[in-house]
Amino acid sequence: MDELASKYDIPPRDFARGRNLKIAAWTAPVVLSLIPAFVFLVLMFVFGTTPPVAATFFFLGLIFTIIGFLLGLGLSGFFAYRYSNWSREMRERIAADGIRAEEIDWFRNEIKSSEKRSLKDLERADAMLADAYRETLASRLTATRILKSSKRELLLTRRRENKIKYLNAEKSAEFRAEIKRDEDKIKAINEEARQMLAEAESRLHMIEAAAMRGTNLADSELALQKLSARAKELPLALEEAKIAEEIRAELETGKLDADLIK
Repeated sequence: MDELASKYDIPPRDFARGRNLKIAAWTAPVVLSLIPAFVFLVLMFVFGTTPPVAATFFFLGLIFTIIGFLLGLGLSGFFAYRYSNWSREMRERIAADGIRAEEIDWFRNEIKSSEKRSLKDLERADAMLADAYRETLASRLTATRILKSSKRELLLTRRRENKIKYLNAEKSAEFRAEIKRDEDKIKAINEEARQMLAEAESRLHMIEAAAMRGTNLADSELALQKLSARAKELPLALEEAKIAEEIRAELETGKLDADLIK
């Protein structure tokens, strides 16, 4: 587990890359517009000794400024696309070992509008309840992602199982048994994720109700700790199952090809 968790540590240079892409996306049109405008403005004042020459530099500057702006827009779109891919990759890497309370801003597009509104109200009214809400929201986001991922993995596992079923390879029965074990493990993860999601949603309602009553959540601290622990363990378990399945799929492909050649 610890080896798997360390795999998803994100070095500072990856965050710096995203920051640079964002800056480039915002500044490209401005920079590529200002450079030709400034250059031709200087040329106009230095060499524009007569009105025709000054007008020539002015119109050339205007044309190159427009070209620079359009080129900057193109580069801005390119950098924005790269930034979008970077953000998606970072979200996957962050969520791989469970989403923490301080990381929920990365997943704003996955938070319901009602949850955003409740969190905002709690941050104004009670910092303690807001922290508990943020922690539980992180568990809810983790559970939702695990449900989607486990469903996808189950579908892929069943497809692989059906593929092997119709091949008369020597070790097909052994492969089916191994895939079945993986399928059972992913089903267990899926079911636990469902329970975790139900607990997290109930917990969110409890916090909202407590905020309306003006009470605290000291009596529910154990439930929150349970949710937090499960949020950390489930993603790693799913990743372990996926990695084992990928390795087995590679071995399986090589062995099946060898059997078919024979």
